[in-house]
Amino acid sequence: MKKSKVLVLGAGMVGKVMAIDLSKSFKVTSADISETALQYLQKHSSIDTILLDVSDKDKLIKIIEPFDFVVSAVPGFLGFSTLETLIENGKDVVDISFMPEDMLQLHEKAAAHNVTAIVDCGVAPGIPNLIAGYYYKKMTMDDFSYMVGGLPKVRTFPFEYKAPFSPIDVIEEYTRPARFLQNGKHIVKPPLSDTELVNFDKVGTLEAFNSDGLRSLITTLPDIPNMSEKTLRYPGHVMLIQALKSAGFFAEEKILVNGQWIRPLDVTNTVLFDKWKFEENEEDFTVMKIIIKGNMAGRQTHIEYELFDVYDALTGFSSMARTTGFAGTAALNMINDGVFNEKGVFPPELLGQSDDCFNYIMAYMEARNVIYTKKKNQQ
Repeated sequence: MKKSKVLVLGAGMVGKVMAIDLSKSFKVTSADISETALQYLQKHSSIDTILLDVSDKDKLIKIIEPFDFVVSAVPGFLGFSTLETLIENGKDVVDISFMPEDMLQLHEKAAAHNVTAIVDCGVAPGIPNLIAGYYYKKMTMDDFSYMVGGLPKVRTFPFEYKAPFSPIDVIEEYTRPARFLQNGKHIVKPPLSDTELVNFDKVGTLEAFNSDGLRSLITTLPDIPNMSEKTLRYPGHVMLIQALKSAGFFAEEKILVNGQWIRPLDVTNTVLFDKWKFEENEEDFTVMKIIIKGNMAGRQTHIEYELFDVYDALTGFSSMARTTGFAGTAALNMINDGVFNEKGVFPPELLGQSDDCFNYIMAYMEARNVIYTKKKNQQ
C-alpha cells in the first residue's frame, strides 16, 4: 500500500520529533528556513528535506502541492498566514503554532475548501483542551483549570529555563494578556500575574502565573463558568522576566541605536535564542495538572489528570518535544485512519467530544509513554 505524503513545516526541536514519528507510517518531507535545523533530519534516509521560507507564499504554495497532509510547526507569528495558505490550497493540516490570531475565523473557509484543520494540537494548548471537551459532554462542568510547564532538569543561572521552541513564542506568554472566566464573566489580567508557589511530588516547588493558555476554550465551551490556566517555572523566574519587561526589553517600538532603528524585542529574542537553547542530550521534564469540577450523574465530581514526563535518553527526544509533538502526530494519524473527517477548523476540545477521537489520541500518547494519570473523586 502506497504511503501518504506528509510535509512538516518547521524542523526545530518539536518539528523534527514529529517528522521522525510520522516517518513510521508516512512518506515525510521536512521543510525549514535553517539548513542547520534540517541537517539533523538528513541522517534519516526515510525523510526528505527542503529549504523553505514559509513567508514566501508563492514558493510555499508550489511546494505543498504534491502532499496529502501538512503539519505546521512554525513560530506563532507565522502561524495564521501559513494556516490560511494551506487551507486555501486544499491541504488537510495539523497545526501546533502558538498564533495570536483567532484561528476559528478560518472555519468556514476550511469547510468551503473541503479541508480538515486541527489546530492548537500540542501539549498545552492541546491535551487539556481534549480532556475539557471529553468531560464537557459527560457532566455539567463548574470549573476547569490547568497548570503546565516544561523545564530543564538542571537549573542554570540566571533564567533557569530553556525553550524547546522559538523564544518569541515564549515571550508571547509573558506579554499577551491572560484571559479566563470567573463566575461566567470574561476576565483579562496581565500575564505573569497572580503568582503562587505549587508543590509537585516529583519536582518540588514551582512558580505558577497567569498566561493566555485557554485560547479557544473561552468561546467553544462557554457554559463552563470558571476556567483558568497558569504556566509553571522555577521560583524566581517571574521576577526576572518582570524586570526585563519593565526595563523595555520586550518593547516592539523601534529605538535608535548607533544609527540603526531596532526593536528591543528583536534583540531580546536573538539573545535568548542562544541562552535558552538546549544542549545536545540535555535533560528536561514536563509537568501538568488538570482539574475538573462539576456534577456527573447527580453527584459532585472532582477529576484530576497529572502528567510528569522526562527526556527520553533512548531517542534523544526532549520531554517537551515528545509531549507536544506526539499530540500533533496522533491527530494526523487519526485523520488518516478515518476516525475524524469533518471539514473546518477544529481545536482539540471539539475532538474530545467524540469518545473515538479522545480514546485514539490518548492511546497514541500512551503507546509512546506519555502518560496522563487520572484521579476521580465523587461525593
